[in-house]
Amino acid sequence: MPKVKATLTIQNVVASATLNQKVDLNAVVKGYPGVEYRPEQFPGLVFRLKRPKTATLIFSSGKMVCTGAKSEKEARRAVMKVVKELKKGGIIIISKPEMKIQNIVASGSLGGMIDLEKAAYTLEHAMYEPEQFPGLIYRMAEPKVVILLFASGKLVCTGAKKEQDVYDAVEKLHTLLEETSLIFYE
Repeated sequence: MPKVKATLTIQNVVASATLNQKVDLNAVVKGYPGVEYRPEQFPGLVFRLKRPKTATLIFSSGKMVCTGAKSEKEARRAVMKVVKELKKGGIIIISKPEMKIQNIVASGSLGGMIDLEKAAYTLEHAMYEPEQFPGLIYRMAEPKVVILLFASGKLVCTGAKKEQDVYDAVEKLHTLLEETSLIFYE
């Protein structure tokens, strides 16, 4: 039977960035009353963008964490847009931010049913305890990701640093499940 194509959707890209300088968060609040900043609760300021729909945490150290992007490109665009907004608000920023993708989370489906009991015995680095969690936890070494796999064939992939790693990991797992007859198509 021919392999069904897996479907995948990137749900969240988390990127960190540093401005390599200190930032006066109170000055940011003055320039942008719409930001969230409650230093008594959390040391970071939350700068939300509508497009791309992201939230960027900005710390006085000049470090930033952007969440909510749907691609690496979108995460980069969001960070650059926040920096541009800060400059517009009178915050002097000397250099271009240094950025790094920290985590990519994707969800998808392999299009078939999976025998999780058998898969737990067959796959190396797999953990399956149905009393605690309905999915199998599969730790892939290369690319280094964790995949939560469900009997329905649905999955969540996390830990990737590049979008391509998500696609490569799911493809690799799909092939492995086929070769070991652990996936069944209706």
